[in-house]
Amino acid sequence: MMRNRIAALVETALQTAAAAEELLSSPFPAVIIGTPDNPDHGDFSCNIAMQMAKGERKAPRQVAEIVIRHLGDGGGLLAKAEIAGPGFINLFVAPGAWQSALLEIESQGAAFGRTATGAGKKVQIEFVSANPTGPLHIGHGRGAAIGDTLCRIMGAAGWAVTREFYYNDAGQQISNLALSVQARCLGIEPEDPRWPADGYRGEYIKDVANAYLGRETVEASDQHTVANGDPTDLNAIRTFAVAYLRREQDLDLAAFDVAFDVYSLESALYADGSVDEVVGRLIANKHAYEQDGALWLRTTDFGDDKDRVMRKSDGAYTYFIPDVAYHLGKWKRGFTRVINEQGADHHSTITRVRAGLQALDMGIPQGWPEYVLHQMVTVMRGGEEVKISKRAGSYVTLRDLIDEVGRDATRFFFLMRKVDAQLVFDIDLAKQQTNENPVYYVQYAHARICSIFENAAEKGFTAPEQPAAEALACLSTPEELQLIKLLCALPDTIDDSAVHFEPHRLTYYLTELAGCFHSFYNKNRVITEDTALTAARLYLLKRTAQTLKNALTVLGISAPERM
Repeated sequence: MMRNRIAALVETALQTAAAAEELLSSPFPAVIIGTPDNPDHGDFSCNIAMQMAKGERKAPRQVAEIVIRHLGDGGGLLAKAEIAGPGFINLFVAPGAWQSALLEIESQGAAFGRTATGAGKKVQIEFVSANPTGPLHIGHGRGAAIGDTLCRIMGAAGWAVTREFYYNDAGQQISNLALSVQARCLGIEPEDPRWPADGYRGEYIKDVANAYLGRETVEASDQHTVANGDPTDLNAIRTFAVAYLRREQDLDLAAFDVAFDVYSLESALYADGSVDEVVGRLIANKHAYEQDGALWLRTTDFGDDKDRVMRKSDGAYTYFIPDVAYHLGKWKRGFTRVINEQGADHHSTITRVRAGLQALDMGIPQGWPEYVLHQMVTVMRGGEEVKISKRAGSYVTLRDLIDEVGRDATRFFFLMRKVDAQLVFDIDLAKQQTNENPVYYVQYAHARICSIFENAAEKGFTAPEQPAAEALACLSTPEELQLIKLLCALPDTIDDSAVHFEPHRLTYYLTELAGCFHSFYNKNRVITEDTALTAARLYLLKRTAQTLKNALTVLGISAPERM
């Protein structure tokens, strides 16, 4: 918002200086506007003078002087501009410009914070993509929160987002699932020596078996499956178990307010010949070779540390080949930008999948697709790690957390840290109704503002609509101006979050905004004997509530009016 206006002002100054032949190195570098760590150094800063110094054959400070001379006051936007250090340009926005920005925030309403940076270009984001072998665990939960919020952020930044879930419904894990359900159908318990060696032991397997024996019908996203109840029919058990657990995962995600546009199945890649097509093309392109009875791909030609087996000596394909086929399908669907959100344990697959795509010789860019990898989650209760679930047996499920602390707290806590940082999820903290709980702290700021409006209405005061700019001039205390500055930062925060794939920036932003509001409220009376000041402050808080709600909505979190 304000950052873009400042950037445009600097660009105009450069062009004006070039027209006056004071700057000669056109075309100029892109103008990058930053924020000084110390607010005493200005609201924004720019290093354009240092970027241009060599081309201009001038000292950076000389270039900065020229730029500042042509900036002027920016039509009332700037209070002043200064040169700092080796040639930084520090820019101070005029208080009146900050105050008038509140009117723009009001006019945008629920759309405030949204930008057009993505220009409607297509991006496909794949996330969760859990094997349909059990309930979603906390790692899937963090991936769901990050992926879903990244979709919301990219959408808010102007991208046309398609959400996709990829089911690995083929391979050994699915075979182990089918054998586990069959064992339960036959009355075999996990402690029995006849239990499958790599079988799944959670109580949910018994639920699947009972549903199968009861000939239940399962509707799962894009699948209609009816159990035949025959415990000897392993293929029927496999089909039903996958459908049943896909439905369970659908329910987990619905409880988390996560939805998808497209569901893709690994099994479909074998059924429609996509895997065979990829292997045939890799062989035809001479990027594959036979050795020790296996088929290998020369991934070392594309940056891998060693070649990788595509087809094992028993004829089965290794896991990354269907992944290559799946991503080729994304490319054919026209997604020139694809982002995959996955757990950090998938790190080794990135090079292999990209190498396979390069080896197809179809013009796919080297860095395609892009990846966001999240680190593990540790759940704590009472100072001790929680490791198991009654339902899943060996791990904590996403549903466990949602049921215990609620959707909002679960989402916020999963998003509080950088995706590549390990996360400690403190259940006790997430349940606290105090300011120590970060999601409560943010939501309480919104609820507190709503209660202020109720109190004001009882005394005959309401926030004005589209007041004259002069009516906002009384919003001049440091707390008021800092609050306005933070409100104006929401569009920039969304853009930065989208560029860097960092949803945690929004949780940081909300925490800072809530703290700024609480600080303002503790130091300034809203309802005063000065009716003009009261109206202006109510207007400021109206915009604050609006911004809190807009940012929370992007995170998929509610903005309660009472707490």
